[in-house]
Amino acid sequence: MFAAGVKRRTKIHTIYDRQNRRGALVACRVIAGALVSVNVKVTVLVGGVGGARFLLGVQRLLGSDPSKHQINAVVNIGDDAWMHGVRICPDLDTCMYTLGGAVDPERGWGHRGETWNAMEELAAYGAQPDWFSLGDRDLATHLIRSQMLRAGYPLSAVTEALCNRWQPGVRLLPASDDRCETHVVITDPTDGEQRAIHFQQWWVQHRAQVPTHSFAFIGADEAKSGPGVAEAIGEADVVLLAPSNPVVSIGAILAVGGVRGALRTTSAPVIGYSPIVSGKPLRGMADECLRVIGVEVSSQGVGEHFGARSQTGILDGWLVDEGDAAHIAGVQVRSVPLLMTDPDATAAMVRAGLDLAGVTL
Repeated sequence: MFAAGVKRRTKIHTIYDRQNRRGALVACRVIAGALVSVNVKVTVLVGGVGGARFLLGVQRLLGSDPSKHQINAVVNIGDDAWMHGVRICPDLDTCMYTLGGAVDPERGWGHRGETWNAMEELAAYGAQPDWFSLGDRDLATHLIRSQMLRAGYPLSAVTEALCNRWQPGVRLLPASDDRCETHVVITDPTDGEQRAIHFQQWWVQHRAQVPTHSFAFIGADEAKSGPGVAEAIGEADVVLLAPSNPVVSIGAILAVGGVRGALRTTSAPVIGYSPIVSGKPLRGMADECLRVIGVEVSSQGVGEHFGARSQTGILDGWLVDEGDAAHIAGVQVRSVPLLMTDPDATAAMVRAGLDLAGVTL
């Protein structure tokens, strides 16, 4: 169990975690021998569909009243792209629509009751790209975002403005206000030449079924963590890594300057959830991504890829599915059910992570 910083105005004992090689100061409240949590600050690193569903579980467990508990989500921006003259932010929008109650439940992204008139007209004009669909309702979000970006507003301010409509109950923080897009180096099947394409083209058009050599986070060398991101990590009582794609979601967030450092130095325990269950991804193409970077497609492989914070990695704890096992030096591993079948099941996953972190609700 980790000592977690819990905000409560009672007798406070500050202790040093002697096992923490970074010598970080860990604040905890000890009441009758237990850590009692009031106004818990939880920060979650998330991608798109899976990350949004995980946030529903966090919200189901903690509620959406910020006077009781605070939930911050650092959201991947590596999927973002300009298409048809508008800025698309798939993961931010999926989290916003999901938490705002508007997401299409069948697809897990986009609007419920969506129509596609604009795409039909674009197709009639022969506009490219023709492999990425923009719904009519969704297009309104992209138009507002693009207008604000062109007017000089940063992505974080735009996201806050959009969330004023949807009231997600979670503070959605773009990983950065700077450009940091995921591109993929492939062998083009049309001419056999190697070239880099945007992740969306690799994912949506090619379905990851082309010879793939590497991923590149364009702009990551110059990008800085967005407003509130480092603070959300540094001031958290617990940081959770959702079971999102470890390469192009969590990995893209970690590529942003300042994020990995914030995870390394926060006094909060960092608890990760395996996106791999019984050798298969919970959702999407995490297995294809892991193979590209040479990581074993297993809970063990992903856990080792993230690594222990007591060494050079980012994890204090690692949750794997009850049917899996893992041993990662310097990381506490626990097996629990990891299938997000509904918000209640996901809330149980979140509670298991808080339990591992030593946070008692």
